[in-house]
Amino acid sequence: MLKALRHLAIASFLIPLTLPLSVSAASYLPSNVEKSLKASKVSPQSLSVAVVPLSRAGDSNFYNADVSVNPASTMKIITTYAALELLGPTYQWRTDFYADGPVRGGVLNGNLYFKGGGDPKLNMEKLWLLLRDLRANGVTKVTGDLVLDRGYFKQPQLPAFNDDGGDKNKPYLVTPDSLLVNLKAVRVVTRNDGGKINVSIEPPIATIRVDNRVKALKAAKCPAWPEVRLNPVTEFDGTTLIVDGKLADGCSSQAYLSLLDHPSYAAGAVRAIWAELGGSILGKDRQGSVPSSAKLLARAYSPDLVEIIRDINKYSNNTMARQLFLSIGAKYRTPADADDSMAAQRAIRSWLARKGMTATQLVMENGSGLSRAERVSVREMSKILQTAWKSPYAAEFISSLPLTAMDGTMRKRLRRTPMEGQGHIKTGTLNNVRAISGFSRDKNGDYWAVVAILNDPKPWGASAVLDQVLLDVYKNPRTK
Repeated sequence: MLKALRHLAIASFLIPLTLPLSVSAASYLPSNVEKSLKASKVSPQSLSVAVVPLSRAGDSNFYNADVSVNPASTMKIITTYAALELLGPTYQWRTDFYADGPVRGGVLNGNLYFKGGGDPKLNMEKLWLLLRDLRANGVTKVTGDLVLDRGYFKQPQLPAFNDDGGDKNKPYLVTPDSLLVNLKAVRVVTRNDGGKINVSIEPPIATIRVDNRVKALKAAKCPAWPEVRLNPVTEFDGTTLIVDGKLADGCSSQAYLSLLDHPSYAAGAVRAIWAELGGSILGKDRQGSVPSSAKLLARAYSPDLVEIIRDINKYSNNTMARQLFLSIGAKYRTPADADDSMAAQRAIRSWLARKGMTATQLVMENGSGLSRAERVSVREMSKILQTAWKSPYAAEFISSLPLTAMDGTMRKRLRRTPMEGQGHIKTGTLNNVRAISGFSRDKNGDYWAVVAILNDPKPWGASAVLDQVLLDVYKNPRTK
């Protein structure tokens, strides 16, 4: 019932208005793209393409351009561009420590409050510096509890995403949180030092125990994929990580997992670093709100939003994108909004309307593309790219996207082709989706907005189809 009401609420925003095109348009697939589709055994009807000139007059090309498609992570294009204009390029998030009692002689006689502000990039280095500031403000010992204030976001109740039905501990599945610490990632390093197997975890959270079952092998060439397996087992008082497999002398293995819930991870990370700094917290961990009478002891600011969107787009970080989406909602929330997801959807639709756009196919659920519900058409995405091209923050936005054959998720694609370094392209991948969206140059140095999204039950190898779209734009510009 609640899911149906949510979808009805989303649909209520879809007012059928369009932005008229001001360029001549065609509808075709280049011959090399058709050949690539045939080689991948993918139907042309699975592919949607929009190519629009930006820096000079030319012919646009729209193929299946008004079909509602799942954009996968190219949805981050809309979220990050909207954030630049709705929050501002210098927007920052805050994370605070408060006390509800006096500090005397290095002792906080009361509770220590850890208040989150939705920072997408509160990593271990930043947390360490924040705790150093707490020490610098005279605190060494806390007699009360560690209280986590996670009330900044009004969290939506969204269905869990598990595209392949696999490991729920994968870092890319981490959900957003007001007090997101280090993307809730645990780094597990296994080493064979002279026949002795050492397993370490970072941060060294006390509630994560390691069961080391790895067998040491004699000296050998270190494999690219070491035979080390990780199996987390949740227990009533924490998590046991069973590590088994084989590892040759002098070799190591590294992996990242999400093992704990948000409050357990945040509290565990604070306690681990605080102990390393020589501090102690005598009380328990619990959740609560900072009292109005509490005193601010230490505060940390995130990097500017322009740096955050670079991380999101270059490396397609789902958790950070979802944090950003909810941050838009938190800023523009009204009493009528059920949660910050609904508030973000409303704010983004209003923003698009002010620019003369109402995308009838656009459906946003969490803003990251890690969703089966999110939808857009390539024509709508191309209009958004055209608007971004004219934005006062165009340079910041374009530079956040991966460079073809150079960095981010495009670093291994289109190498040794004329497209090296010629495009800023966001990628998207789900089990049945392959997508690209961004800005690309042709051989004359003119810019185009390019969107190509393929929805097909078996899109394996079809990234080559999308690369052919970019190569055709480069080699065969249709400018006037």
